Amino acid sequence: MLVKTLGTFFFALILASPGLAQDFAAERARMIRAIESYRAEMERAVGPNALRADVLAVMATVPRHEFVAADRTGEAYDNRAQPIGHGQTISQPLIVALMTSVLDVAPEHVVLEIGTGSGYQAAVLSPLAKRVLTIEIVTALAAESKERLARLGYANVEVRAGDGWKGWPEAAPFDRILVTAAPPEIPAALVQQLKAGGRMVVPVGATPATQVLTLVEKDAAGAVRTRELIPVRFVPMTGGK
Repeated sequence: MLVKTLGTFFFALILASPGLAQDFAAERARMIRAIESYRAEMERAVGPNALRADVLAVMATVPRHEFVAADRTGEAYDNRAQPIGHGQTISQPLIVALMTSVLDVAPEHVVLEIGTGSGYQAAVLSPLAKRVLTIEIVTALAAESKERLARLGYANVEVRAGDGWKGWPEAAPFDRILVTAAPPEIPAALVQQLKAGGRMVVPVGATPATQVLTLVEKDAAGAVRTRELIPVRFVPMTGGK
């Protein structure tokens, strides 16, 4: 009993010791520096608000290591995508920063996300928006993300298991829509559920080699225009049309 107690004590001491425990704050800072190194390139391709300061400030606080597989915690803050199981991935931090910046979220906005994955993108959106509704077609991932986001205190995020092609019609229209899987074309239901004056960011392309990150804007009169930004690679969006 004494051995077990001492073992527990020393394990807790290791976790509490700043020199021994992994310094995730430092890792997050390293991730932000890596993102910042692409600023000039992203601004040339997308525009002056390609990497917004408020978005990077939020990403500097979100515990990304909580959203990756347990055996990849040490790689959580690397600037690259990571597998999360079920054939899905958590996006590269640079792409998360870019998509969130282009989405241009304000504190009064209600945001719809298609493709919850592990919940990381929803966690980044949470402090920026009034409310985040997120849909995941893989039931197991939806359940895991719902528990994880609640445990971490993202109280304004609601997770639903379902088909993202259909959106969330009973909660529409949305100020902003973010799609984190690639459909071959922009889903009509999502365009319909976008509020006048709203915007959607979505990777579009039938194959990984043809995917382009696309900005969709709906003006006050309801007219829609699209703008292609940069080539990207996302998992394909599944579900019915």
